[in-house]
Order: sequence, then structure tokens, then C-alpha cells
Amino acid sequence: MNVPENLAKSSLLALVIFWTIISSVHFDQNVLLYVMLSFIPVCISVTIVILGTICPFYWSAKGNDVTNKQVFKLCFPYYTCIAFGLCSYGIVVSNYDLHFSAFCLSAFITTNQSWLWFAKEKTRIDDRI
Repeated sequence: MNVPENLAKSSLLALVIFWTIISSVHFDQNVLLYVMLSFIPVCISVTIVILGTICPFYWSAKGNDVTNKQVFKLCFPYYTCIAFGLCSYGIVVSNYDLHFSAFCLSAFITTNQSWLWFAKEKTRIDDRI
């Protein structure tokens, strides 16, 4: 599992999605500095979420001769349903606040894409097949 590469791609994806949603409502060129500085908290958030909620599924299956695709097929549907529910609940509770909604949407899309990136990686067992 190439975690650093996945974290880098996920952080960049989350940053783009978040600021695309924010800038679609109102865009100010003075915000560009904040866009660059926001990469730090976005990267920290993405790292915590991916290492805390996605990687344990793959790490626990590592010694059991289970491929990444099998982990994906078993766990991804449940993860997505729970993440969708939590993100939807957070958006409604925040009274559809633009920034929190953008955060939840970027987190949901990014984690789903991260699952796909992990599932597509080759494992030692995949190489034997």
C-alpha cells in the first residue's frame, strides 16, 4: 500500500474540491493566499481520516492473503453508506453553511476516491494471479 502517494493525491483533490465549491459562490482574488495556506490543515485532516478510517481495513487484511480488491468489495459499500449519512447529517445540522458543506462534500468525495486508489494498487497476491 502506497500511503504517502495516496495522501498526497487525496490532499490535493480535497483542496481543489473545497475551494472550487467556495469560489463558485463568491470569488475574491485576495483569497489566493488562504488557498495556499489551507493546504496544511487540509493535509492534516486528510491524513487523520485516511489513516484512521481507511488504512486499518487494508492493514488488517494484509496477513490474511486477501487482495486489495477483496477488501474494497467487502468494506467499501458500508463505509460509503456511513460516510454519506454522517456528511449529510453534518450539512443539515450546520444549516447548510457553505464552508462546512464544502468540507463535508470534499471529505466524502476524497475518501471515496482514496478507496479506489487503494483498491487499484497491486499486492503481492495480485502478482501471483
